[in-house]
Amino acid sequence: MQIGLISDVHGNLPALETVLSDMPAVDTIVCVGDVVGYNPWPAACVERVRDVASVTVQGNHDRTVRTPEKYRANRMAHAGLEYALEELSEEQLAWLDGLPRKATVGDDRLLIVHDHPEVQDRYVMPHMFSSLWSHVDEYDGLALGHTHVQHTEVDGDRALVNPGSVGQPRDEDPRAAYAVLDTDTASVDLHRVEYDIDRVIEKVEAVGLPKEIGTRLLDGS
Repeated sequence: MQIGLISDVHGNLPALETVLSDMPAVDTIVCVGDVVGYNPWPAACVERVRDVASVTVQGNHDRTVRTPEKYRANRMAHAGLEYALEELSEEQLAWLDGLPRKATVGDDRLLIVHDHPEVQDRYVMPHMFSSLWSHVDEYDGLALGHTHVQHTEVDGDRALVNPGSVGQPRDEDPRAAYAVLDTDTASVDLHRVEYDIDRVIEKVEAVGLPKEIGTRLLDGS
């Protein structure tokens, strides 16, 4: 089974559309959370993800969009969530509210979770991937996001993968990230694709979001 993995879209519609256009033919698309936040197309990204993804799990921004004050210490995150709360319909907010923390795909053999499989909101950086195997003993693999850093680790017929961030990469590569996992061979193809960052910067400024939300995309930080 070929599974297209996207994560951390964060309201970046140009990046999302480019990723979906670039993605090879797959059997299903899975979203590993954080559809909204930061960037200025939260409603359009919700609708696009709902249209293409068979499974979407809840990210921390999806979970807190109704309570942006929880991110008051982070100016960009706070502003992005306030904007999303204004832009999203009640029905879209309810959809985000109802997203599961965890899900499974591929005959329930692949676990999907936004952050850490046991500790909500914990970041799992690439050097920590080896510690995850003991948490997924009953599965053939795990897909997670949250760090915005693309990485994979394969052990025999099992795979761990962070597809990276579609809408806000933080691994010093500004290209939008996604992955394709073959569950039959436990092989993972990591993909990067260029998109129109200037369009995002212009929209960020047009709607009054902090300028840095757009300009940070230029260097993948």
